[in-house]
Amino acid sequence: MSIQPILATLNNLEKMHTSLLSLAHEKTALIKDGDMAALNQLLKDEQAHLAAIAQIEQQRQQTVVDYLRKQGRFVSENPTISDVERAVQSTSEEESLTEARDRLLHVIHDLKWQNDLNQKLTYQSLQFVNLSLDMVRPQQETVTYSKNEISGKNETRSRPTFDSQA
Repeated sequence: MSIQPILATLNNLEKMHTSLLSLAHEKTALIKDGDMAALNQLLKDEQAHLAAIAQIEQQRQQTVVDYLRKQGRFVSENPTISDVERAVQSTSEEESLTEARDRLLHVIHDLKWQNDLNQKLTYQSLQFVNLSLDMVRPQQETVTYSKNEISGKNETRSRPTFDSQA
C-alpha cells in the first residue's frame, strides 16, 4: 500500500490549519479595531474550520490504521505519523512523511503563537473596558459607626503619629 492517502490527508490538514492561521491574523486586526460584529462572524468561521479539521484528523487516523494493518504492524489506539515513518520501507517515503509532518507542525506552532497573542489582546481589551466602567460608575462609600457615634457621643481620640516605643 502506498503512503499517498496519508500524505494527502496531511496536506489537507496543513491547508486547513493555514486557513485557520489567516483567520487568526484577521481576528487580531478585528480585536484591535473593536469590530464586534465582524469578530462574531469570524468566530463562526473558525468553528467551521475546527469541525473540518477534526473530520480530516479522523480520516488521517483511519488511513494510518489501514496502512499499518496492511503492513502487519501493531496499531496503537491513536496512531501517529511517527508510527508510519517506522513502518515504511523506502527512504523517499520516509522523507516525504517527515517533510509533510514538519510543515504541519510549523503551521500549528505559528497558529498557537497567534492565538496566544489574540488571547492577550482580548484580555487587555477587557481590562480597558473594566477600567472605563470603574471610572464612570459612582464609587460606593462604606460607612461604619462606632458605639460612641451611635449613642450620640462623638469623641475623637487623638493618636500620636510617632510612637516612641517602636
